[in-house]
Amino acid sequence: MAIIIIFSGSFCNEEPVIQEVISHTGYNLITDDEVVAEASRRSGMDENKIMRAFSAKTSAFNKFTHEKERSIAFLRLAVAEMIPDDNIAVTCFSGQLIPKTISHTLRICLIASLKHRIHAATQDQGLSEKEAAKLVQRREEDCSVWINSLYGKSDPWDAALYDIVIPADKMTPAEAVTLIADNAAKEVVKPTESSRQALEDFRLAARTEVALAREGHDVDVSAKNGSITLTINKHVLMLSRLQEELRAIAENVPGVKSVETKVGKDFHKSDIYRKYDFEMPSKVLLVDDEREFVQTLSERLMMRDMGSAVAYDGESALNLIKEDQPDVIIVDLKMPGIDGLEVLRKVKEMRPEIEVIILTGHGNEEDRQRCMELGAFAYLQKPLDINVLSETIRKANEKIKQTKEPKD
Repeated sequence: MAIIIIFSGSFCNEEPVIQEVISHTGYNLITDDEVVAEASRRSGMDENKIMRAFSAKTSAFNKFTHEKERSIAFLRLAVAEMIPDDNIAVTCFSGQLIPKTISHTLRICLIASLKHRIHAATQDQGLSEKEAAKLVQRREEDCSVWINSLYGKSDPWDAALYDIVIPADKMTPAEAVTLIADNAAKEVVKPTESSRQALEDFRLAARTEVALAREGHDVDVSAKNGSITLTINKHVLMLSRLQEELRAIAENVPGVKSVETKVGKDFHKSDIYRKYDFEMPSKVLLVDDEREFVQTLSERLMMRDMGSAVAYDGESALNLIKEDQPDVIIVDLKMPGIDGLEVLRKVKEMRPEIEVIILTGHGNEEDRQRCMELGAFAYLQKPLDINVLSETIRKANEKIKQTKEPKD
């Protein structure tokens, strides 16, 4: 029998349909939560960070950390290893990671009109129509970005992506289940020798992608009968050296018979390929109302391979911290509105594990003592010596790493 993949918009009767499909077919169910938990176990990354891979909103630090790309690599491996040959249903975002080369898949889309989904959200969540519209729109954005990243399609409900598109506002759950079950039993979606080989290729490609991700690389990986193809989609100055490194890693993955590297369609765009260095600080938030100063400081840190994001006031910094999780914050003591002292106080209340470095051009010994009492990692005077700041950030990063290491 087939592998059933069910993707849906929010408030489209997806839960009763999925549960009835499982009951009717006797299939086992794999959910996003289960895939995320397995990806977390394999990677050592926090489940919440991995779950963010499904969100349209990317971390401000992602271009330095590649957390989203690494999360997707481990999510793909989790799916590949969790699914048997058949008799399985995979729902939501995770199911879309299963490639179309595996022909014994039945791809289902559950969708309803926007008006229907908004009305269902008001009834189900007790929201106003405006609040319901925002909730539905957020899910729509997440789905759009996810599908676009995987298939290059801007419309997540494009019928070309699916075998069956079910209008949830025009078909009862019982009718939808009958339609899905009947089609899952058809000869055309039964496993064949070639489709089972495609599933093995998927598993090998996923293992290779993770092996590369563990070394800080982000390239497209495909497999066919044990032969791996690595596609580089960002410009790199020393292409031959990168290709040699990628091949050396991939060739050590069990099951890989040969490795080919090539450049992709986006290779000549302006983006530069960056290998992620796990040892370097990459989630540094700079907070200062002097825009030219903080932008220059960010550029100088990036020249030292330290990834940084910028906020120009305390309120923006605190909002970013709620949504994201920098490792180190460098904040000016004297700012209009919420000043550096207040940022320090609130950060230590919200996320005490974040290290805060205070900068000041006007501080005194009393200010320094107050900051250190509140938990600041360091208190530095302007004008800054960039080497001193870089070393201080490294020490803060080292402290964070030691704190995260499991105790014996």
